[in-house]
Amino acid sequence: MAQDICDMCNYYEYDEETESYSCSVNLDEDEMYSFLSGGVRECPYFQSNDEYRIVRKQM
Repeated sequence: MAQDICDMCNYYEYDEETESYSCSVNLDEDEMYSFLSGGVRECPYFQSNDEYRIVRKQM
């Protein structure tokens, strides 16, 4: 499920005011509905926070 990989995404940020994590990508109304209703299998905005990913590709 798309929400399972949020922990590993660059857009999943901690908000000190609310003391919680949230996605910082601004989704429009249709995208938000599709995401929350489970209509999306993979997040189209996922960006891995694995900073060594590029280095491993170069090896």
